[in-house]
Amino acid sequence: MQEIGNISAPVLIASLYVFSLAAFLGYQVISRVAPLLHTPLMSATNAISGISLVGSIVTAGAHLTRVSTILGFTAVVASTINVVGGFMITDRMLKMFRRREVIAEKEKKA
Repeated sequence: MQEIGNISAPVLIASLYVFSLAAFLGYQVISRVAPLLHTPLMSATNAISGISLVGSIVTAGAHLTRVSTILGFTAVVASTINVVGGFMITDRMLKMFRRREVIAEKEKKA
């Protein structure tokens, strides 16, 4: 069997199959979400993004090949931006639902 780097062809094909299936399923799920449920869903996906961040750290730290290390580092950066940005947007949207008096009190304490 032919190997690409340290990964055999059947493992690479299986990995691409799982990636394609996950991308298709993710698109189908997200495209059917009502706008009202976007904020709660965003909070849940931030937790999932945290899991992908851990996976990308493992991939970057494995040092299998130079390409996998570069792709792992890129995934770490993208996942970190996604998690931080997601929490910032969720927090901003949740502030819209708070009473103005509660926000004013918290700003005075700070």
